[in-house]
Amino acid sequence: MANSYKTLKEDFVSNLAGGSILEINKVTALAPVAIILWSTFQSRRSFFTPYTLIALVTDFLLNVGVILLATTLYSSSPTLLAILILSPAFLLYTLPSSTAGHKRAFKPPAAAKLPNGFSSSSSNDNLDPFPVRPFLTTYRGAMLVVTCLAILAVDFRVFPRRFAKVETWGTSLMDLGVGSFVFSAGVVSARPILKDKYSNRKTTLRSRLYASAKHSLPLLVLGLARLWSVKGLDYAEHVTEYGVHWNFFFTLAFIPPFVALFQSFFSVIPSYALLSLLLSGIYQIVLETTNLKAFILIAPRTDVFSQNREGIFSFVGYLSIFLAGQATGMYVLPRDLSPTTPAQSVTGYQQRMTLLRRLAFWSLTWTILFLCTTNYRYGLGLQISRRLANLPYTLWVAAFNTCQITVFCTLESIFFPAVYKAIDKKTEKKESERATSRVLKAYNRNGLAIFLAANLLTGLVNLTLPTLSMDRLQSMAVLSVYAVVLTGLAVGLDLSDISIKM
Repeated sequence: MANSYKTLKEDFVSNLAGGSILEINKVTALAPVAIILWSTFQSRRSFFTPYTLIALVTDFLLNVGVILLATTLYSSSPTLLAILILSPAFLLYTLPSSTAGHKRAFKPPAAAKLPNGFSSSSSNDNLDPFPVRPFLTTYRGAMLVVTCLAILAVDFRVFPRRFAKVETWGTSLMDLGVGSFVFSAGVVSARPILKDKYSNRKTTLRSRLYASAKHSLPLLVLGLARLWSVKGLDYAEHVTEYGVHWNFFFTLAFIPPFVALFQSFFSVIPSYALLSLLLSGIYQIVLETTNLKAFILIAPRTDVFSQNREGIFSFVGYLSIFLAGQATGMYVLPRDLSPTTPAQSVTGYQQRMTLLRRLAFWSLTWTILFLCTTNYRYGLGLQISRRLANLPYTLWVAAFNTCQITVFCTLESIFFPAVYKAIDKKTEKKESERATSRVLKAYNRNGLAIFLAANLLTGLVNLTLPTLSMDRLQSMAVLSVYAVVLTGLAVGLDLSDISIKM
């Protein structure tokens, strides 16, 4: 890559100040808005059953195309785009529904309580104690779509600079995206912990570290491969993002072993949310009372440690975010949320209402904590920094993602009540599949592999096309082809029943 063009590309993503949280919320709200129209089509017309080519195209346009438009052409008018999407949904609701038989009453079987706090109704053959949650699939799939689109779109002028990662202080869509990727990984990581608890199986630190090493090794390899390719191909890079050699794959790789260590503290501090707050709180105190903040932001890069200081120290914040996600997974994933209530007296509706109340409580809690740390009049007046991954950044990511999960859970509860009213595994699986976008399911199923593919395609596009010189039409054409290819890969893997674990 020519030095002058490389410098131009690096300048294009450097020294940015970001935008407002309100605008970020408006743009990201297009994902739930698109799901409203998707759910209306499916619940009122069974449009995506069977899953034909037309259904696939519509699914893609709603759950990928809308996000692409929201972050590019409609970035300044997300409300208008939302109105355009919601209008046909309201129209469909004025027409008679062509579906029936999806709102059966739920009659839970009699069950006794087990000593570990779970009910026997959750352990029998009727229902899985840790069911697949369609709203979680939707949440994670939508998050991956936004992330994958943004990592290429940021290199085009059609993508607003206020959405790109900020230099030091401020908020942006991409800053939120990288934290959300870690948070969502934390949510699903709670499943093996819950299964161990359910089966009364205790794991040793040694076994947890061994299991975490198996997850970390592929990510370390990917991190080294990215490092080699960036340096070897003289690819444009933003050094203050993670450092000279560090990259996001290294951050992801080091999280599992540290989480395994923190699991040992769970017997002393039985709350992953509290562990997250303690870790990020102590980190913030160190930033404010020592010269660590100055070292990260302005120290000369004289050795390997100082050259990669952003990646090394921001890891503390990302670990806190992961633990916050894990805390969310601990109450979102299990079916039985009321261990003190007799199982035979709890209906699917009551379980869902309990889940929604808990999600709302934690959404409010994380939001209040965020406001307390950032408000200049009534709080600490701290600034958000993704570069530092400080306490306000951790709380912002946690608040946003719990609110997103709450919204998607609410939409599923409204449009597909048969999911939580199912009385056996077969029915629940059928209703869950009916309530899940095939495109978002495909992204979620092989999320890390698709994210890797997105990075490879981004590199290919940047090495072969002058992205900064392309007009809006050319930019949208390239981004649309990229979205089609990436979605085709995700759906192709899903249709072939291939899961790539890393």
